Amino acid sequence: MARNADTPAYLATLPTGFDFTHHIRTLCVDVVSRMPEMSHIQMDRVAISFCQTRKRVRNGVWASLTPMRFANGRLTEMRNGREYTVQRLFDENGQEMLYILAFYLPRFLQLDFQSKLDTLFHELWHISPQFNGDIRRFSGRCFAHSHSEKEYDASVNELAKRWLVRDPPPELYTFLKMSHGRLRQKYGHVFGSKIPQPKLLPLPDDDSSRG
Repeated sequence: MARNADTPAYLATLPTGFDFTHHIRTLCVDVVSRMPEMSHIQMDRVAISFCQTRKRVRNGVWASLTPMRFANGRLTEMRNGREYTVQRLFDENGQEMLYILAFYLPRFLQLDFQSKLDTLFHELWHISPQFNGDIRRFSGRCFAHSHSEKEYDASVNELAKRWLVRDPPPELYTFLKMSHGRLRQKYGHVFGSKIPQPKLLPLPDDDSSRG
């Protein structure tokens, strides 16, 4: 932002460009408000981040959802005879985050529009219906995507199409129709929040703070 004599000092320090994580959050808020199947999601407890990828190719991970709790929302879990907890994450107001939704840029932005939408719905659908910090769990060994990941993907694709039919404001999702290069060409810079991956923390044997 160019500064002149009439520009307040605090405005001169604001980042310029396209705030990707802000726009994704605004989009997610609209999605969960329009889709009854996702009304359990509290976006103020979902942190949104982006991860930098080295190459501008479509191959690889596009997005991920990190749960901040173990099965059934527990704070601790036994692994190899040792009890662990997850490093907890709070926002600037002290609100604890139960999930981290991350997008890998510029890789995610190299997808076509429908694939971007499907990816977003895919990750949101992983959030437990109980919204307890755990993922949605299906019966059987493949508890994350049910017995068929193909059917899982078909379900989220249908959800994405139904959301579009409900006529959300185009300005919410127009940026998904642009590649990373196009966003940079238009806005000069693509930026957002980066959140480190939370760590598994071993608990001492005498720890009394069990969840």
